[in-house]
Amino acid sequence: MKGDKDLMCELYPPIEPYRQGWLPVSGLHRLYWEESGNPKGIPAIFLHGGPGAGCAAAHRRFFDPKAYRIVLYDQRGAGRSVPHALIAENTTADLVADLEVLRQHLGIERWLVFGGSWGSTLALAYGQVHPERCLGFVLRGIFLFRPDEVNWFVHQMGRFFPEAGRAFLNFLPEAERRDPLAAYHRLLTDSNPVVHLPAAQAWCAYEEACSRLLAEPAELRMSAAALAMARIEAHYMVNGGFLEENQLLRDIHRLHGKPATIVQGRYDVVCPIATAYDLAHAWPGSTFQVVADAGHSAMEPGIRAALVAATNRCRSLG
Repeated sequence: MKGDKDLMCELYPPIEPYRQGWLPVSGLHRLYWEESGNPKGIPAIFLHGGPGAGCAAAHRRFFDPKAYRIVLYDQRGAGRSVPHALIAENTTADLVADLEVLRQHLGIERWLVFGGSWGSTLALAYGQVHPERCLGFVLRGIFLFRPDEVNWFVHQMGRFFPEAGRAFLNFLPEAERRDPLAAYHRLLTDSNPVVHLPAAQAWCAYEEACSRLLAEPAELRMSAAALAMARIEAHYMVNGGFLEENQLLRDIHRLHGKPATIVQGRYDVVCPIATAYDLAHAWPGSTFQVVADAGHSAMEPGIRAALVAATNRCRSLG
């Protein structure tokens, strides 16, 4: 556990990008990217969650803008990347390859890899393929895409938030409630907006309701953002994250010796603490920080303070 000084860290003030663009990574996909902070600072790549959630301006604020060259980008189909919500040519291997294309495009030799939730999954997958390109890792709300973690999300998360769980199931016809992942995947990949948009809103309302220790009044995401997140999440879940079973723990030895901070909310229901515990104990030298009064969201006070403290400590990597 860290001391009081670390826990007092707050987000840095809002900043704007000094450079941005769209990068072609396949015949179908172009990725939005941006840079902010110090052009000569320590490169840091922010990997958003979902998959499909996209980046937000607040994500720049986890990094000291005087010390870091902050790179944000939207993964395939997410945020401002185009085409929107597209699941064709959208796999974990594709996203790992995209990171290398982006790194080379920006002329970066090595960077700090920061990711939460699905972003932690992608960070580990990328790092295990390209460990020589990683200065270190700051990870939150660990998700390793093991079958029991997917099963938990779909079938068990509602045990702690029964109102949300019931609404998630009751959206579906009664005959399809035994396999809600398959049912939602069918609806979310339907080409008709009358079918896929309400399903996307129901999916995102469920996840959002379960994301905080202290629940806030739920506001449905805008339809376009909901569709990308729900459709791409379901696409990855029905395909096991496009990973071999237990792959990320099996290959964690490839990252031994890399500095790593793992931040986890004690009461994270979306990505329960047992997964972060497994990762920390398989990764010698990693720092495992449990935030006692937090759930899953990166913006809960204790989580965001711990993340800023972690990036502050990583300034020494530069």
